[in-house]
Amino acid sequence: MDKERDQSAAALASAKGADGRGYHHGDLRNGLLEAARAILEEESLAALTLRAVARKAGVSHAAPYRHFPNHEALLVELSIEGFDELREAIAEAAKAQGSETDKIASIGSAYMRFVAARPALARLMFGGQLPNRDQFPALGLKADSIGAEVGAALSDNALGLAVWAAVHGLAMLVLENVIDLGQRRSGLHVLPARSEIILRSLFATARD
Repeated sequence: MDKERDQSAAALASAKGADGRGYHHGDLRNGLLEAARAILEEESLAALTLRAVARKAGVSHAAPYRHFPNHEALLVELSIEGFDELREAIAEAAKAQGSETDKIASIGSAYMRFVAARPALARLMFGGQLPNRDQFPALGLKADSIGAEVGAALSDNALGLAVWAAVHGLAMLVLENVIDLGQRRSGLHVLPARSEIILRSLFATARD
């Protein structure tokens, strides 16, 4: 605890990097998050420490404590950003013209595009790496916003929940390599198109 207080105090005094580069207050936070995202996707969650983030951002080891009091706070912020990005992608995909099934396919494709681009972040957002979720109400609200966005896009909350459950379950099965939609040979970039086919088959209804 004393060590963390000392680090925080040092960070407040200076956010200057080892390379002599200084950050404005907002730039430091954004730089740290950018570094954290890169480590998460390019290396692993285990490699994502505050010290590693500082090193990649080119700032002192104490600098991250200006914005993130501990490792968990950094992971929560990354997850919140991820939920915002995913919700915006769903909202954009919902503008697709056509039948209800067309819209479902478009939303599912956008969801899978996000997962394919940021698989480690998707695992963090929905996985067990954040065991104290109940201590961060904003995290729960952001997660809820995904289902709400899908339901609003389809003008049917129950259908929205079913679509979210289907596409998310499919995404997690792929990420855990339980099922193969072609990603084992070709990579995750094939997921949006493959998921569209499955969702069209699953949600084709007489309402179209």
